[in-house]
Amino acid sequence: MRKRIIAGNWKMYKLSNQAADFAEQIKERITTSDKVEAVICPPALYVTDLLQRFETSAVKVGAQTMHDTDEGAFTGEISPAMLADLGVQYVILGHSERRQYFNETDETVNKKVVAAHKHHLVPIVCVGETLEQREAKETVSIVSAQVEKAFADVTAEQAKKSVIAYEPIWAIGTGKTATAEDANEVCGAIRHKIETIYSKEVADAIRIQYGGSVKPENIAELLSKDHIDGALVGGASLDPEAFVQLVEAGTHVE
Repeated sequence: MRKRIIAGNWKMYKLSNQAADFAEQIKERITTSDKVEAVICPPALYVTDLLQRFETSAVKVGAQTMHDTDEGAFTGEISPAMLADLGVQYVILGHSERRQYFNETDETVNKKVVAAHKHHLVPIVCVGETLEQREAKETVSIVSAQVEKAFADVTAEQAKKSVIAYEPIWAIGTGKTATAEDANEVCGAIRHKIETIYSKEVADAIRIQYGGSVKPENIAELLSKDHIDGALVGGASLDPEAFVQLVEAGTHVE
């Protein structure tokens, strides 16, 4: 069985004292489990502090994005080498907000995926369709193409360690959620695409999350589906109680 992963994407929320308070509230409540892994991806300013606060906790710390080169004259950017040096384990890549507001493309996402693996960071690779693409019944073709481009020049062993997050753009921050059946169907299509690129062994190993208005009220149904291995959570991950409930669901849902 693939180990589930519940990852919280804080986006541009919380001040330092709020981030610290969150960590103190959950660090003893989330324990090591062979069924689920918990990850918090805070704003970059708080990564070091949370790494220290979660040092003896089961909670891992991730970044929300990164540059694709080790160093250079890129004002304001953070390199994969810097993240690895701090002890970060995960990094979100290709989130739809990065694509929409910061001009990320399938090609730049691919460069970042390759760079992440170079530094032994686990990429959480985001893919998803717009409402217009969904209504035009283009979901599977759009998402499959994003996966294929993101994993160019990524080895089979690297792909096994990667995480893919299916995040329908129309469901992010809108309160709308794909039905568990629809989400599972797309996650299944993603797994099939990975199999065609690599092998069934790789497809069976890679973890695929669903993201888009995930909350304690709908997490159990989502996790009950065979192709959904966790969730990339936005708003609900800002609330310590809700985040703990999401992780607990990953432990208890069969």
